[in-house]
Amino acid sequence: MKDIVAGHVALTVTDHLELALGTDLELFLGVPDESESEREARLDAARDMLADDPGLYARALRAIAPHLPDTSVAPVPELFVAGVAA
Repeated sequence: MKDIVAGHVALTVTDHLELALGTDLELFLGVPDESESEREARLDAARDMLADDPGLYARALRAIAPHLPDTSVAPVPELFVAGVAA
């Protein structure tokens, strides 16, 4: 079965999020090896989008929250800074 949103085929969770939000996630997350000027331009565009659509941030959080790892069950060694845990 194919998931089709607004005429586009959504194959992954990322596809679903991008189609639901109407923007590429890289706008907010960035890309590897982007220059400082590219980063500044990307963040300016992201700020403009959020200013134009104040509800976008809340919709994005609701959309991605179910896909975030549960940090409340992190292995014990990851919860402590080296040398602090007894």
